[in-house]
Amino acid sequence: MALTQISSNKCFGGLQKVFEHDSVELNCKMKFAVYLPPKAESEKCPALYCLSGLTCTEQNFISKSGYHQATSEHGLVVIAPDTSPCGYNSKGEDESWDFGTGAGFYVDTTEDPWKTNYRMYSYVMEELPQLINANFPVDPQRMSIFGHSMGDHGALICALKNPGKYKSVSAFAPICNPVLSPWGKKAFSGYLGTDQSKWKAYDATRLVKSYPGSQLDILIDQGKYDQFLLDGQLLPDNFIAACTEKKIPIVFRLQEGYDHSYYFIATFITDHIRHHAEYLNA
Repeated sequence: MALTQISSNKCFGGLQKVFEHDSVELNCKMKFAVYLPPKAESEKCPALYCLSGLTCTEQNFISKSGYHQATSEHGLVVIAPDTSPCGYNSKGEDESWDFGTGAGFYVDTTEDPWKTNYRMYSYVMEELPQLINANFPVDPQRMSIFGHSMGDHGALICALKNPGKYKSVSAFAPICNPVLSPWGKKAFSGYLGTDQSKWKAYDATRLVKSYPGSQLDILIDQGKYDQFLLDGQLLPDNFIAACTEKKIPIVFRLQEGYDHSYYFIATFITDHIRHHAEYLNA
């Protein structure tokens, strides 16, 4: 599949690149960012996928998080896709900030008019890794995943639905139990319909209760003053309880004074890169 390079910038000895391609799953042009550390010039490196949150594109994480230095030092290739199909031009796509454009929710939709294009789960799980493995110096056997907010809803469900595929997973302020949150109810009813049994297949708290797979150590950072936490959108306590019941190791850090912003992410991003490097470089 042909890639068109949009930009390339030197950063901490590596290259931050952005590409565009014609997506089969999403039936539109999609952009994704790739950071290639200096180590990638001479050998294949582990791949770390980062899924962004509501209203974001591939640009938010690469321009605001400050991840490049730690990633360069640990020799990780970082891939950051857009958060939804672009240029679909469906009625209702841009009517609200938390549904449609910038709000793909990493599900494969089943409802009209979204089901033709809004297939972000299959894009992240299948099409994008195939594209990365074919075009960049990555080791397909060493993959990890993390994200922010809606993106960490995506990261958690990808890891829990595919035991053993990812070496590690981490999260910044994830939407942990979307079947019970206002954001999740809005997105799932629009994308998946009114049959709530379909919703459970994309809910991390429900998935962890039946997780059959290999060991999965989870790191979560959450800002204590995150308004979305206080509004009941994120519901991490439900996820923690499910992990505890299932005896899945989880480190949950409630960070005093922090909110939902990229200032929060930038403060703790080095810890998350280190967490993944421990498993990917083992």
